[in-house]
Amino acid sequence: MWCCCLPSKHPEIKALMKPDYNLIWVVVLMVLAQLTAFYLVKDLDWKWVVFWAYVFGSCISHSMTLAIHEISHNSAFGNSKAMWNRWFGIFANLPLGLPYSISFKRYHMDHHRYLGGDGIDVDIPTNFEGWFFCTPFRKFIWIVLQPFFYAIRPLCINPKPITRLEIINLLAQLAFDVAIYYLWGVKSIFYMLAGSVLGLGLHPISGHFIAEHYMFLKGHETYSYYGPLNLLTFNVGYHNEHHDFPNIPGKSLPLVKKIAAEYYDNLPQYNSWIKVLYDFVMDDTISPYSRMKRQLKGEVKQD
Repeated sequence: MWCCCLPSKHPEIKALMKPDYNLIWVVVLMVLAQLTAFYLVKDLDWKWVVFWAYVFGSCISHSMTLAIHEISHNSAFGNSKAMWNRWFGIFANLPLGLPYSISFKRYHMDHHRYLGGDGIDVDIPTNFEGWFFCTPFRKFIWIVLQPFFYAIRPLCINPKPITRLEIINLLAQLAFDVAIYYLWGVKSIFYMLAGSVLGLGLHPISGHFIAEHYMFLKGHETYSYYGPLNLLTFNVGYHNEHHDFPNIPGKSLPLVKKIAAEYYDNLPQYNSWIKVLYDFVMDDTISPYSRMKRQLKGEVKQD
Protein backbone atom coordinates (compact mmCIF):
# COMPACT_ATOMS: atom_id res chain seq x y z
CA MET A 1 0.00 0.00 0.00
CA TRP A 2 1.33 3.33 -1.11
CA CYS A 3 -0.88 6.04 0.38
CA CYS A 4 2.03 8.10 1.75
CA CYS A 5 3.77 8.82 -1.55
CA LEU A 6 1.03 8.56 -4.16
CA PRO A 7 -0.74 11.94 -3.67
CA SER A 8 2.52 13.85 -4.07
CA LYS A 9 3.46 12.01 -7.26
CA HIS A 10 -0.10 11.95 -8.63
CA PRO A 11 -1.92 15.00 -7.19
CA GLU A 12 -4.84 14.39 -9.56
CA ILE A 13 -5.89 11.55 -7.27
CA LYS A 14 -7.07 14.15 -4.76
CA ALA A 15 -9.79 15.21 -7.20
CA LEU A 16 -11.36 11.76 -6.75
CA MET A 17 -11.91 12.34 -3.01
CA LYS A 18 -15.56 13.36 -3.29
CA PRO A 19 -18.97 11.74 -2.77
CA ASP A 20 -20.53 9.45 -5.34
CA TYR A 21 -24.09 10.73 -5.52
CA ASN A 22 -25.03 7.98 -7.99
CA LEU A 23 -24.65 5.58 -5.06
CA ILE A 24 -27.84 7.03 -3.57
CA TRP A 25 -29.95 6.14 -6.59
CA VAL A 26 -28.37 2.71 -6.99
CA VAL A 27 -29.20 1.85 -3.37
CA VAL A 28 -32.79 3.11 -3.74
CA LEU A 29 -33.24 0.95 -6.84
CA MET A 30 -31.79 -2.08 -5.04
CA VAL A 31 -34.22 -1.61 -2.14
CA LEU A 32 -37.12 -1.33 -4.60
CA ALA A 33 -35.92 -4.44 -6.44
CA GLN A 34 -35.95 -6.43 -3.21
CA LEU A 35 -39.38 -5.10 -2.23
CA THR A 36 -40.65 -6.27 -5.61
CA ALA A 37 -39.03 -9.66 -5.04
CA PHE A 38 -40.63 -9.93 -1.57
CA TYR A 39 -44.02 -9.47 -3.22
CA LEU A 40 -43.36 -11.88 -6.10
CA VAL A 41 -42.19 -14.81 -3.93
CA LYS A 42 -45.06 -14.70 -1.45
CA ASP A 43 -47.18 -17.25 -3.35
CA LEU A 44 -44.43 -19.42 -4.86
CA ASP A 45 -43.74 -23.03 -3.89
CA TRP A 46 -41.03 -23.31 -1.27
CA LYS A 47 -38.56 -24.84 -3.71
CA TRP A 48 -38.80 -21.72 -5.88
CA VAL A 49 -38.51 -19.42 -2.88
CA VAL A 50 -35.22 -21.14 -2.01
CA PHE A 51 -34.11 -21.05 -5.66
CA TRP A 52 -34.71 -17.32 -6.06
CA ALA A 53 -33.25 -16.57 -2.63
CA TYR A 54 -29.93 -18.01 -3.80
CA VAL A 55 -29.96 -17.02 -7.47
CA PHE A 56 -31.23 -13.44 -7.06
CA GLY A 57 -31.72 -12.47 -3.44
CA SER A 58 -28.24 -13.52 -2.36
CA CYS A 59 -26.61 -11.36 -5.04
CA ILE A 60 -28.67 -8.30 -4.14
CA SER A 61 -28.13 -8.83 -0.42
CA HIS A 62 -24.36 -9.23 -0.67
CA SER A 63 -24.18 -6.28 -3.02
CA MET A 64 -26.16 -4.24 -0.50
CA THR A 65 -23.71 -5.07 2.29
CA LEU A 66 -21.01 -3.58 0.06
CA ALA A 67 -23.17 -0.54 -0.61
CA ILE A 68 -23.32 -0.20 3.19
CA HIS A 69 -19.54 -0.51 3.19
CA GLU A 70 -19.42 2.45 0.80
CA ILE A 71 -21.85 4.40 2.95
CA SER A 72 -19.75 3.68 6.06
CA HIS A 73 -16.99 5.69 4.36
CA ASN A 74 -19.46 8.57 3.84
CA SER A 75 -19.37 8.01 0.09
CA ALA A 76 -23.08 8.76 -0.42
CA PHE A 77 -23.30 12.30 1.02
CA GLY A 78 -19.71 13.17 1.90
CA ASN A 79 -17.90 13.70 5.20
CA SER A 80 -19.61 17.03 5.81
CA LYS A 81 -22.96 15.21 6.12
CA ALA A 82 -21.83 12.21 8.13
CA MET A 83 -25.22 11.69 9.83
CA TRP A 84 -26.99 11.65 6.48
CA ASN A 85 -24.80 8.67 5.63
CA ARG A 86 -25.72 6.95 8.90
CA TRP A 87 -29.47 7.34 8.25
CA PHE A 88 -29.04 6.25 4.66
CA GLY A 89 -27.12 3.19 5.84
CA ILE A 90 -30.06 2.22 8.05
CA PHE A 91 -32.35 2.57 5.02
CA ALA A 92 -30.03 0.43 2.86
CA ASN A 93 -29.98 -2.17 5.65
CA LEU A 94 -33.74 -2.79 5.53
CA PRO A 95 -33.92 -5.52 2.82
CA LEU A 96 -31.16 -7.51 4.57
CA GLY A 97 -33.51 -8.45 7.42
CA LEU A 98 -30.96 -8.10 10.22
CA PRO A 99 -29.54 -4.86 11.72
CA TYR A 100 -26.01 -4.39 10.48
CA SER A 101 -25.16 -0.95 9.15
CA ILE A 102 -24.29 1.06 12.25
CA SER A 103 -22.29 -1.66 13.98
CA PHE A 104 -20.44 -2.44 10.78
CA LYS A 105 -19.35 1.17 10.46
CA ARG A 106 -17.91 1.22 13.98
CA TYR A 107 -15.87 -1.95 13.52
CA HIS A 108 -14.88 -1.25 9.93
CA MET A 109 -13.20 2.01 10.86
CA ASP A 110 -11.06 0.03 13.33
CA HIS A 111 -10.15 -2.35 10.51
CA HIS A 112 -8.77 0.56 8.48
CA ARG A 113 -6.96 2.27 11.35
CA TYR A 114 -5.52 -0.90 12.89
CA LEU A 115 -5.38 -3.49 10.11
CA GLY A 116 -4.59 -6.84 11.71
CA GLY A 117 -4.58 -5.33 15.21
CA ASP A 118 -4.89 -8.15 17.73
CA GLY A 119 -8.05 -7.68 19.80
CA ILE A 120 -9.17 -4.70 17.71
CA ASP A 121 -9.61 -5.75 14.07
CA VAL A 122 -12.53 -8.20 14.17
CA ASP A 123 -11.88 -9.16 10.55
CA ILE A 124 -9.19 -11.44 12.02
CA PRO A 125 -10.56 -14.94 12.79
CA THR A 126 -10.45 -16.14 16.39
CA ASN A 127 -7.91 -18.67 17.60
CA PHE A 128 -10.67 -21.28 17.69
CA GLU A 129 -11.48 -20.71 14.00
CA GLY A 130 -7.83 -21.08 13.05
CA TRP A 131 -7.38 -24.20 15.17
CA PHE A 132 -10.59 -26.04 14.26
CA PHE A 133 -11.19 -25.18 10.60
CA CYS A 134 -7.94 -26.64 9.33
CA THR A 135 -8.97 -29.44 6.94
CA PRO A 136 -10.55 -29.07 3.49
CA PHE A 137 -13.98 -30.21 4.73
CA ARG A 138 -13.88 -27.99 7.82
CA LYS A 139 -12.69 -24.99 5.81
CA PHE A 140 -15.63 -25.58 3.44
CA ILE A 141 -18.00 -25.52 6.43
CA TRP A 142 -16.28 -22.35 7.68
CA ILE A 143 -17.01 -20.64 4.35
CA VAL A 144 -20.67 -21.71 4.54
CA LEU A 145 -20.91 -20.33 8.08
CA GLN A 146 -19.02 -17.08 7.43
CA PRO A 147 -22.03 -14.80 8.13
CA PHE A 148 -22.42 -16.35 11.57
CA PHE A 149 -18.74 -15.93 12.43
CA TYR A 150 -18.74 -12.32 11.23
CA ALA A 151 -21.77 -11.67 13.44
CA ILE A 152 -20.41 -13.41 16.56
CA ARG A 153 -16.70 -12.54 16.29
CA PRO A 154 -16.99 -8.87 17.41
CA LEU A 155 -18.74 -10.00 20.59
CA CYS A 156 -15.84 -12.34 21.37
CA ILE A 157 -12.87 -10.22 20.28
CA ASN A 158 -13.84 -6.60 20.83
CA PRO A 159 -17.28 -6.04 22.38
CA LYS A 160 -18.40 -2.41 22.46
CA PRO A 161 -21.15 -0.58 24.33
CA ILE A 162 -24.38 -0.34 22.33
CA THR A 163 -25.02 3.14 20.95
CA ARG A 164 -28.25 5.05 20.36
CA LEU A 165 -27.86 4.67 16.60
CA GLU A 166 -27.50 0.90 16.93
CA ILE A 167 -30.76 0.79 18.89
CA ILE A 168 -32.44 2.86 16.16
CA ASN A 169 -31.00 0.53 13.52
CA LEU A 170 -32.44 -2.44 15.43
CA LEU A 171 -35.89 -0.90 15.92
CA ALA A 172 -36.13 0.24 12.30
CA GLN A 173 -35.20 -3.25 11.14
CA LEU A 174 -37.70 -4.95 13.42
CA ALA A 175 -40.47 -2.62 12.24
CA PHE A 176 -39.60 -3.33 8.61
CA ASP A 177 -39.49 -7.10 9.13
CA VAL A 178 -42.86 -7.08 10.92
CA ALA A 179 -44.35 -5.02 8.10
CA ILE A 180 -43.08 -7.46 5.46
CA TYR A 181 -44.47 -10.42 7.43
CA TYR A 182 -47.83 -8.69 7.90
CA LEU A 183 -48.12 -7.71 4.23
CA TRP A 184 -46.73 -10.78 2.45
CA GLY A 185 -46.15 -13.55 4.95
CA VAL A 186 -43.46 -15.98 6.00
CA LYS A 187 -42.14 -16.81 2.51
CA SER A 188 -41.09 -13.22 1.93
CA ILE A 189 -39.36 -13.15 5.31
CA PHE A 190 -37.61 -16.44 4.54
CA TYR A 191 -36.50 -15.16 1.12
CA MET A 192 -35.07 -12.01 2.72
CA LEU A 193 -33.15 -13.75 5.51
CA ALA A 194 -32.06 -16.73 3.42
CA GLY A 195 -30.77 -14.43 0.69
CA SER A 196 -28.62 -12.58 3.21
CA VAL A 197 -27.22 -15.74 4.81
CA LEU A 198 -26.63 -17.55 1.50
CA GLY A 199 -25.12 -14.50 -0.14
CA LEU A 200 -22.56 -14.06 2.61
CA GLY A 201 -21.70 -17.76 2.84
CA LEU A 202 -21.05 -20.21 -0.01
CA HIS A 203 -21.37 -17.75 -2.87
CA PRO A 204 -18.98 -16.52 -5.60
CA ILE A 205 -19.10 -12.95 -4.28
CA SER A 206 -18.03 -14.16 -0.83
CA GLY A 207 -14.62 -14.89 -2.26
CA HIS A 208 -13.75 -11.28 -1.50
CA PHE A 209 -13.75 -12.01 2.25
CA ILE A 210 -10.77 -14.31 1.76
CA ALA A 211 -9.17 -12.60 -1.25
CA GLU A 212 -8.68 -9.27 0.51
CA HIS A 213 -6.23 -10.10 3.30
CA TYR A 214 -5.42 -13.82 3.48
CA MET A 215 -1.73 -14.36 2.78
CA PHE A 216 -1.64 -16.78 -0.12
CA LEU A 217 1.82 -15.29 -0.73
CA LYS A 218 3.93 -14.72 2.37
CA GLY A 219 4.63 -11.06 2.98
CA HIS A 220 1.67 -9.81 0.94
CA GLU A 221 -1.13 -8.79 3.27
CA THR A 222 -3.63 -7.10 0.94
CA TYR A 223 -4.67 -8.19 -2.56
CA SER A 224 -6.81 -6.67 -5.28
CA TYR A 225 -9.25 -8.48 -7.55
CA TYR A 226 -9.87 -7.11 -11.05
CA GLY A 227 -12.58 -9.48 -12.30
CA PRO A 228 -16.16 -8.83 -13.48
CA LEU A 229 -17.84 -9.25 -10.08
CA ASN A 230 -16.60 -5.75 -9.22
CA LEU A 231 -19.63 -4.59 -11.20
CA LEU A 232 -21.88 -6.04 -8.47
CA THR A 233 -19.74 -5.06 -5.50
CA PHE A 234 -18.96 -1.36 -5.89
CA ASN A 235 -15.38 -2.21 -6.87
CA VAL A 236 -14.52 -3.67 -3.46
CA GLY A 237 -12.09 -5.88 -5.35
CA TYR A 238 -9.80 -2.87 -5.81
CA HIS A 239 -8.68 -3.49 -2.27
CA ASN A 240 -5.12 -2.19 -2.24
CA GLU A 241 -6.47 0.98 -3.80
CA HIS A 242 -9.27 1.14 -1.23
CA HIS A 243 -6.96 0.81 1.77
CA ASP A 244 -4.64 3.45 0.33
CA PHE A 245 -7.55 5.85 -0.26
CA PRO A 246 -10.57 4.87 1.87
CA ASN A 247 -12.18 8.27 1.23
CA ILE A 248 -12.35 7.66 -2.54
CA PRO A 249 -15.65 5.97 -3.53
CA GLY A 250 -15.47 2.56 -5.14
CA LYS A 251 -16.69 4.02 -8.41
CA SER A 252 -13.38 5.89 -8.78
CA LEU A 253 -10.95 3.19 -7.63
CA PRO A 254 -10.30 1.92 -11.19
CA LEU A 255 -9.13 5.46 -11.99
CA VAL A 256 -6.71 5.30 -9.04
CA LYS A 257 -5.24 2.11 -10.49
CA LYS A 258 -5.04 3.67 -13.95
CA ILE A 259 -3.41 6.87 -12.72
CA ALA A 260 -0.87 5.06 -10.53
CA ALA A 261 -0.43 1.91 -12.62
CA GLU A 262 3.28 1.73 -11.78
CA TYR A 263 2.35 1.11 -8.12
CA TYR A 264 -0.47 -1.41 -8.55
CA ASP A 265 0.06 -3.38 -11.75
CA ASN A 266 2.87 -5.53 -10.37
CA LEU A 267 1.27 -6.37 -7.03
CA PRO A 268 -0.17 -9.87 -6.53
CA GLN A 269 -3.77 -9.86 -7.71
CA TYR A 270 -6.76 -12.08 -8.47
CA ASN A 271 -9.12 -12.44 -11.40
CA SER A 272 -11.46 -15.06 -9.91
CA TRP A 273 -13.06 -15.11 -6.47
CA ILE A 274 -14.34 -18.63 -7.14
CA LYS A 275 -10.75 -19.80 -7.59
CA VAL A 276 -9.83 -18.05 -4.33
CA LEU A 277 -12.51 -20.05 -2.52
CA TYR A 278 -11.36 -23.29 -4.13
CA ASP A 279 -7.70 -22.66 -3.35
CA PHE A 280 -8.51 -21.72 0.24
CA VAL A 281 -10.35 -25.00 0.79
CA MET A 282 -7.88 -27.27 -1.01
CA ASP A 283 -4.51 -25.70 -0.09
CA ASP A 284 -3.24 -27.26 3.15
CA THR A 285 -0.96 -24.28 3.78
CA ILE A 286 -3.90 -21.82 3.96
CA SER A 287 -6.39 -21.60 6.83
CA PRO A 288 -8.14 -18.94 8.93
CA TYR A 289 -4.73 -18.53 10.59
CA SER A 290 -3.32 -17.13 7.32
CA ARG A 291 -3.67 -13.51 8.38
CA MET A 292 -1.19 -10.90 9.53
CA LYS A 293 -1.80 -10.20 13.21
CA ARG A 294 -0.16 -7.23 14.96
CA GLN A 295 0.32 -6.39 18.61
CA LEU A 296 -0.67 -2.75 18.83
CA LYS A 297 1.39 -0.29 20.85
CA GLY A 298 0.47 3.11 22.18
CA GLU A 299 -2.99 4.68 22.39
CA VAL A 300 -5.75 2.96 20.42
CA LYS A 301 -8.73 5.11 19.43
CA GLN A 302 -11.88 3.23 18.48
CA ASP A 303 -15.30 4.34 17.24
